[in-house]
Amino acid sequence: MLHGFEQWVIELLRDLMQSLGWIGVLVAMAIESANVPLPSEVIMPLAGWMLIKEQNLPLYFVFWAGFWGAIGNTIGSLTNYALGIWGGRPFVEKYGRWLLISKRDLHRAEKWFDRWGDKIAFFSRLLPVVRTFVSFPAGVVRMHPIRFTIYTFIGSFIWCTFLAWLGYITGENWEVIRAYMRPFDIPILIALLVLLLLYIKHKWSEFREFDFNNSSYTPEGE
Repeated sequence: MLHGFEQWVIELLRDLMQSLGWIGVLVAMAIESANVPLPSEVIMPLAGWMLIKEQNLPLYFVFWAGFWGAIGNTIGSLTNYALGIWGGRPFVEKYGRWLLISKRDLHRAEKWFDRWGDKIAFFSRLLPVVRTFVSFPAGVVRMHPIRFTIYTFIGSFIWCTFLAWLGYITGENWEVIRAYMRPFDIPILIALLVLLLLYIKHKWSEFREFDFNNSSYTPEGE
């Protein structure tokens, strides 16, 4: 079933790129960064083959592909970031205790993103699965928007250029790239699930002893 879905995605992307060219790459990567299952491991290698190699364009056009892919990634990521600020944060502040997220947790996350947010925004763009979902929590904790945009673009540019290059050098066999990368999805998903379960276990024990959501809590230094 998964393979059939990916074949449908490939045909959809072919039509999109044939109709819109590089704008099609931008649109596809923006959708991918907005939590829609259009794998970049399919989009960018296809662009490297279809819009560069098949058009007999020189290799340096992979940087052009990386640029359009990164622009799309950044647009989609900023959409998720905005949702985190305007929708996710009010939801967490109001209903966070039902998700085992206290006001103190939110403040800790803000401090953590303030210190490490640049690296998170950058390196997450180089990881399958994680790269799609990091923007929303960055918005929830209100990471600095300019820094978020800059590091998201840089990380996305490197990732998109690399995948476009792979599509260029593999030519008509570009689809093998996704086949080689697909096995990495499962270990990452398992690791994220384990971390989630450990967090739930820790927070459940904590919440049984303390009420971190009471209104008397104020962040450190205030």
